[in-house]
Amino acid sequence: MSQPQLKSQMAQRHLFGTDGVRGVANQEPMTSEMALKLGRAIASVLHDPIGDEGSHRVSLPKFARKNGEDDKHRYKILIGKDTRLSGYMLETALASGIVSMGADVVLVGPMPTPGVAFLTRSMRADAGVVISASHNPYQDNGIKFFSCDGFKLPDEVEARMEEMIFNETTDQSRPTASEIGKAFRLPDAVGRYNVFLKNSFPRHLTLEGLKIVVDCGHGAAYKVVPEVLSELGAEVLPIGVQPDGENINRRCGALFPETAREVLLHERADFAVSLDGDADRAMFIDETGDILDGDQVLAIAALDMQQKGILKGSGVVATVMSNLGLELALRNAGLEVVRTQVGDRYVVEKMLAGSYNLGGEQSGHILFLDHNTTGDGAITCLQMLALMVETRKKLSELKCVMTRLPQILVNIHVKEKKDFSTMPKVSQKIAEVERTLAGRGRVLVRYSGTELLARIMLEGEDEKKISAMANGIADEIRAEVGR
Repeated sequence: MSQPQLKSQMAQRHLFGTDGVRGVANQEPMTSEMALKLGRAIASVLHDPIGDEGSHRVSLPKFARKNGEDDKHRYKILIGKDTRLSGYMLETALASGIVSMGADVVLVGPMPTPGVAFLTRSMRADAGVVISASHNPYQDNGIKFFSCDGFKLPDEVEARMEEMIFNETTDQSRPTASEIGKAFRLPDAVGRYNVFLKNSFPRHLTLEGLKIVVDCGHGAAYKVVPEVLSELGAEVLPIGVQPDGENINRRCGALFPETAREVLLHERADFAVSLDGDADRAMFIDETGDILDGDQVLAIAALDMQQKGILKGSGVVATVMSNLGLELALRNAGLEVVRTQVGDRYVVEKMLAGSYNLGGEQSGHILFLDHNTTGDGAITCLQMLALMVETRKKLSELKCVMTRLPQILVNIHVKEKKDFSTMPKVSQKIAEVERTLAGRGRVLVRYSGTELLARIMLEGEDEKKISAMANGIADEIRAEVGR
């Protein structure tokens, strides 16, 4: 497929959103039939690479094949998942699709998304797959893919996979006999990731004397993160560590840090961390009960890394959602904030293009590229704890490097993602708000990349005024496409 054709296909994608394929489990597109097709597609695209030869992660096979053994190489693909009930169904279908195309499967079971990225690299696998809907409720699920170097697949590869599925390319040729793939389980997957995480923590430091609340959201990190913190010396108070297939993210984890906050205050703990379902993002609570988001973590980490001389790119990469306070805090230190569209994959792309080693999102996806190739809640937690131990400061002291401006977020359920520019009343209301702010705030209106939601974000000096403005825009959107 030519590059112009690819771009056209990417603009019309029906399956992949900003973070893989996602939906209600057992309904299109999150069915076992589609998982089977996606398994066949990821195995097939390994045999049929596309993209620029200079890309860091497009031409998948060139990283895996041995010289002179192109035809003999047996592709190997890892599959990990979170704790959702539907993971069993999708895992089986994905594995079946992959082995039916002659590739082998390594099943790692419940494993954080960053753990799958690490294991994919560590085991020299050709690709990795994560079955998770991240922060969504248990009835949803998703499938996202990593290339052999641990980065999420770029848009053009996902577009090629869609083309294969809708054109039924993978149905045209199937291996038989001994060419069919095999599947096996990796029994020590959690232990391998445990060692990797501990190696990211300075060897001369210990967490002895710290009481830490860990809320794993009944998700993929329910074993590994409490274990790691305990082995590093902390007194760990674990919550959200009894997954039953249906309780993932239910009033706990990164979306509900208030749950960990209550335990922290009751137990007089020093620190709390709340992870989402696949543990690629984290929210933190200081000893006073204040909740820190990803912007504050970015500010703390950036200024510390600048002081140590290890910050690359003269700043950080964040998204359009990041608070203006982050920009002001880093500007005072001579650092810049480079913004991208929402989605950690776009943050990573910008980081690689500009040689940055720190980036992230307000939602808690923080990328320390010196440690891992994707957002890793456990790595972020360990970096914050290491800084606390090194400086002998509490998190409440560290967070003072940044002051957040008032920010209002409003989500509207919509029946379709209609272009805002085609809705005159919505466009007029947005323009009116921008004139009122007059450069002393920001307005951002966009659709979610994973759900049927319109998201409205306003920043300004007066919280009551920007709240009224946000609700005014929301009313117009609701009248046009609300449900």
